[in-house]
Amino acid sequence: MPTFRRLNTLTGWLVFAIALITYVTTVERTASFWDCGEFIAASFKLQIPHPPGAPLFLLIGRIFSMLSLGDLTQVAYWINMGSVLASAFTILFLFWTITMLAQKLVSKAESEYSQSESLLIVGTGLVGALAYTFSDTFWFSAVEAEVYGMSSFFTAIVVWAAFRWERIEDGAASNRWLIFIAYLTGLSIGVHLLNLVILPPLALIYYVRKSEKPTFWRGVAALAVGLVILGVINASIAGIPTLVFWMERQLVNSLGLPFNSGVFLSALLAIGAISYGLIWSVQRQRVALNTALLAGAFLLIGYTSYLQVLVRANFNPPLNENDPSDIIRFRAYQAREQYESRSLLYGPVFTSRPIDQKKGAPMWKRQGNQYVIYDYYPEYTYAPGDQMLFPRVYSTHLNHPQLYRQILGLAEGQKPTMGDNLKFLFTYQLGHMWWRYLMWNFAGRESDEEGASYLLPWSSNDQVPDLLKANKARDNFYMLPFLLGLLGAVFQFSRRRQDLIVIGLMFLLTGIGLQIFLNSPPSEPRERDYIYVGSFYFFAIWLGLGVMALAEALRSVLRFRLAIPRNELVLGLCIFVPIMMCMKSWDNHNRDHRFHSVDFAKNMLNSCAPNGILFTEGDNDTFPLWYVQEVEGFRRDIRVCNLSLLGTEWYIQQMKRKTYESEPVPMSLTYDQFNKGKNDIIPFYEVPSVKNGIDLKQYISLVKQSNPAIQVPLTTGDMTNILPSSVLFLPVDKRSVDQAKFVPATLRPLMKDTIQWSIGKKDLFKPDLIMLDIIANNDWKRPIYFSSTLATDHYQNLKNYMQLEGYAYRLMPVAVPGAEDGYVNSDIMFENMMHKTAWREFDNPDVYYDDTYKGAPVISARIAFFRLADQLLREGKTEKARQVLDYSLKVMPDKSIPYDQLSSNYVRVLFAVNDPKKALTIADTMVTRADQNLSYARQNPGSLRHPNGDLYVLQTIIEACKAAKQTAEAAKYEAIFQKHLAIFG
Repeated sequence: MPTFRRLNTLTGWLVFAIALITYVTTVERTASFWDCGEFIAASFKLQIPHPPGAPLFLLIGRIFSMLSLGDLTQVAYWINMGSVLASAFTILFLFWTITMLAQKLVSKAESEYSQSESLLIVGTGLVGALAYTFSDTFWFSAVEAEVYGMSSFFTAIVVWAAFRWERIEDGAASNRWLIFIAYLTGLSIGVHLLNLVILPPLALIYYVRKSEKPTFWRGVAALAVGLVILGVINASIAGIPTLVFWMERQLVNSLGLPFNSGVFLSALLAIGAISYGLIWSVQRQRVALNTALLAGAFLLIGYTSYLQVLVRANFNPPLNENDPSDIIRFRAYQAREQYESRSLLYGPVFTSRPIDQKKGAPMWKRQGNQYVIYDYYPEYTYAPGDQMLFPRVYSTHLNHPQLYRQILGLAEGQKPTMGDNLKFLFTYQLGHMWWRYLMWNFAGRESDEEGASYLLPWSSNDQVPDLLKANKARDNFYMLPFLLGLLGAVFQFSRRRQDLIVIGLMFLLTGIGLQIFLNSPPSEPRERDYIYVGSFYFFAIWLGLGVMALAEALRSVLRFRLAIPRNELVLGLCIFVPIMMCMKSWDNHNRDHRFHSVDFAKNMLNSCAPNGILFTEGDNDTFPLWYVQEVEGFRRDIRVCNLSLLGTEWYIQQMKRKTYESEPVPMSLTYDQFNKGKNDIIPFYEVPSVKNGIDLKQYISLVKQSNPAIQVPLTTGDMTNILPSSVLFLPVDKRSVDQAKFVPATLRPLMKDTIQWSIGKKDLFKPDLIMLDIIANNDWKRPIYFSSTLATDHYQNLKNYMQLEGYAYRLMPVAVPGAEDGYVNSDIMFENMMHKTAWREFDNPDVYYDDTYKGAPVISARIAFFRLADQLLREGKTEKARQVLDYSLKVMPDKSIPYDQLSSNYVRVLFAVNDPKKALTIADTMVTRADQNLSYARQNPGSLRHPNGDLYVLQTIIEACKAAKQTAEAAKYEAIFQKHLAIFG
């Protein structure tokens, strides 16, 4: 048998190969939803993604993109492979970390290991590493171009290096390892900040290794030092640019030196100070100081990957978020000023209202040859009773106040107490947003639906609805991985308490600690389990050690000799845990043949006429579109305007320049009117003299001038622009519109000299203002579209002036009476939906489509097909309507994309096109599922999150059957409906 060291090395590479093959086989073939489309586009051309950026990740992604060899459709695949390789190496270093920790529990020299002991130690690493390989969260991140796979790699190699350093006796060699760890930490900042969270426990490892007699309180002090180091590094990420900007202002404003003088001087001073310190420490033989300075220097060298951000931003690429091209913007980019700040120690709660506003930190800009203050960040003052320590219930965004009240059982107007605050912390933030995710990975997952819980060993499929039972993400691990992890933690506590403290701290800091820092609001755009992947990593270490715990327990209990050696028996049994996880999880992690994120983007862009302007919102409406335009070069004539970013000065400025085939967006407001802090919110303040309406162009002109006619004073004494009327009108140049020939002849008689509408008595936010500016200055020269996935408020009450042409509404100078949800141009929409849409593998039941795919992409498609078929029927084009419905059911069949709430509307239309067989097939299927869902919810209160949706399905189908004279079916369905209405109605 080979020596332990050789066996350990070979098995580590075997585990690496298993992980690599797994991830290569299941990798996403193209750009998946959420941040991946943005990261792939940014990697391919080294552009600037959302703050605080991931420059090292992008550089590595760029290298992998070259493996596509010019095939633009393969760029995404190869960048995804970067995550695959990093994730496989994560598993390799996890294996070696577990075996190092397991060796400490044996209390023998390596040369004294028996064959059985060597197999047990290696088997411990094998089970733990493979369990993490097939864990839900890590597997998800490993097969797509997101930062979490590569961030996990840096966590794994740093932790491995720390325990490897602990075993080195030679002082010089051990110091080199410390410098190596510092360099890796600096590099990791260029991927994600998550790796920094493990620094405090690493300080504890250092203390225990260096101290002859470790004590509890000195260990606490070492941990505190680690926390200080973490705080310093974290603060320095934004603090260094702030300090450099201070130096820059002194040299430019006071001495009249050119811009960037302070930047270069700061760099020279930093290099000089470190160099002097290194020389001085060598001359004075200060080994500790020299090592610390070298570690700091290498950390900064790793951090210099951010130079890529500054360099590329100055080339002003199409994706240039925050435009960090100078020290002012780079500081804002690093500080993540684009995002909302959250109070952690003391602050207001969701019922609080500010009683005063003061000037906060100044906002700077370049003007002439100096930096000048143009405004101040607002600081709001609250009454003392409206603030509390450690505020967890703080958010006033969207429907968050309503959700807080719902979760805590608070009445309208009732203020939360500290008890409510802590209840939200433990039940939602720590329970729902961390513990639930931990159990997903090591106990089992109920489904992939938003908010799904975890499964317990006794969770049964009896009476579970068919759709939930068939959900590919419904995997029950019977808590075996979780129990094995608990055993491992207890065993490590009994043998090596200091190691348990280190691993435990890492587990808690990357889990509970991170959740406390993030201070989650009561709802998120998607599940956030990927944030806590580090916590699951450290639990997997305990899971591996659980094998050794079982072997030791078996040795203590069974005194007689077994036919199979105890260690081999335990190892043989425990290896079935990761095998089970693999077999159960494969179908819901295999992304092979999944392409619809890209097809959805192409369908959206193909819904627009040439040279259009398309308003979108959020990540999934925008990032796939950026990907297909930037990487695959698809429909670059369309200008995508993301309303989530259209409130930022840098993005508005980008809209004002030509990009590829897309001309600049027409806009009259200049930088000073939309700079940060300017016109962020324009309050509605009705002025009687103009309450009957105001010319939109004239109003935008008044905003541009900051005209006193539309201004009122604030409590601070400053003046602010207002919206004086909820009614807006815009003149229409009929001659120009007729020449453009985009208004159908049937609608030409409805066109008037002016369009007029009520925008509503509401405040205007900056994205609304910019959108209105674009509409006012476009003069119908370019098609303006609104994605069908937008929130209702973003349509600005213009829906009756909009024409549905596919996945997007086109703004028209014509209002159709009664068309409150827009009107359908059946000719254009038929061409777009039937001949310009892509549906690769969307009809394949073997391809896994999770809740994200079944959301906006499917809803947009089914609404479009339904509305087109309905309009064709109204126009008497029955055969065309039948074609539309058949095509819809062909490309999105129930076997791969189960019928949803919208599909119930198909029943009525199928009856109308004389296809009762398909109508009743859909009706029977949907009624059966609704009955199952509601019956299950009656037996399991709280399990069904939207019972009204199933009641709507039943009611819609019943009405369709009655209208089609399907009396028997209507009566049967009515009985089911009434049975549930009594309970849920």
